[in-house]
Amino acid sequence: MISDRMAEVLRLLQTEEWPDVAADAAELLAVDGIAVSAGNAPGGTEILWSSGSLARDFEDLQLTLGYGPGPDCLADGIAVRVPDLGRVREDRWPALLIEGSALNVRAVFCFPLHIGAITLGVLTLVRRTPGHLTPLQGDDVNVLAVALTKRVLDLGSPLLSAAENQDLVAPVLHQAVLHQATGMVSVQLSVTLAEALLRLRAYAYGNSRTLTDTARDVVDRRLRLEPDPHPTNVTEDEDED
Repeated sequence: MISDRMAEVLRLLQTEEWPDVAADAAELLAVDGIAVSAGNAPGGTEILWSSGSLARDFEDLQLTLGYGPGPDCLADGIAVRVPDLGRVREDRWPALLIEGSALNVRAVFCFPLHIGAITLGVLTLVRRTPGHLTPLQGDDVNVLAVALTKRVLDLGSPLLSAAENQDLVAPVLHQAVLHQATGMVSVQLSVTLAEALLRLRAYAYGNSRTLTDTARDVVDRRLRLEPDPHPTNVTEDEDED
């Protein structure tokens, strides 16, 4: 059984455009943020739908670190429920536990968007207070995940018209920028693409920046990582007058 309000959210999700109901869904599920990310590329996923900055910031954090409940959910194809991040073993997601606390995220719930054995993306709920979802909220989020899976399938591509919908993030997708930056660093440092991505992540985390912003600076030639074994040894190019 699902709530009447969730039934309305599901009805709106059947419209042609991504409806402006992410904040409504978050309120209904008693969480402070909700996000849908799709894709399974080595660099991470694209945020397709979100309710606000808290959910996007947490997704950016997972992208920068390369691990967390979302990536685990995507890799294993099963839900990852973390009702209290403060009670998670320190060695599971070490940096994420520290940075997540700084974001004031105390609980995270990730649900796979999958068809059979294929996982297309992840529905992530974040909350500032610890605690489990109620049984009714669990029912609501399960049917929401099914509806969002259909929506992701209908898209065919994450290249959405984000400019026309405030629920969506910027139309310039971070994956394209990240792939370009990884290739540039790979050439500049004469390292593999995997190593180049690690260097980008290390710089972003070490300088309290998102991976997306770091990648943009590399692509725009405002940042160049030097061929040094220490990832903190970098220089930033100043903008020309």
